[in-house]
Amino acid sequence: MEQAEWDLEHALHDLEHGFYDWACFSAQQAAEKATKAVFQKQGAVAWGHSVAELLRELQRHFDIPQSLIEAAMELDQAYVPSLYPNVLPAGAPKGAFTEGQAKRLINYAGEILRVCKDILSGMD
Repeated sequence: MEQAEWDLEHALHDLEHGFYDWACFSAQQAAEKATKAVFQKQGAVAWGHSVAELLRELQRHFDIPQSLIEAAMELDQAYVPSLYPNVLPAGAPKGAFTEGQAKRLINYAGEILRVCKDILSGMD
C-alpha cells in the first residue's frame, strides 16, 4: 500500500507540471498496487494489470461497488496508451491525455486506494 500511495503522489506531481500522460499512468499504477496489496495481505497472488479484473476478483469476498469497477475500467484504458508511443494512431502519448482526464483518473485511483485501505484495516 505504501508504494500505491507513493504512485498516487507521483501522479499529483505529474498533473501539477502538465505531464498528463504520466499522471494517468501513475494513477493506474497506484490503483493496481492498492488492489494487489489486498491480495498480498490475504496470502494470494494477483496476476495481470487490469484494475477492474482485480477488483472483480476481490468483489467475490468484499463489498466493492460497481461504480468503482467502472472507474477502474477507465483507469485500465490508460495503461498501455500512456506508456507506448506506437499505440496511438495520432502520435505520442504526451499529446493524447488532458488535464481533465488526469484529474478524473487520479480521483478514481484515490477512491480505489481508500476502499482497499478500508478492506486492509478490517483484515487485522
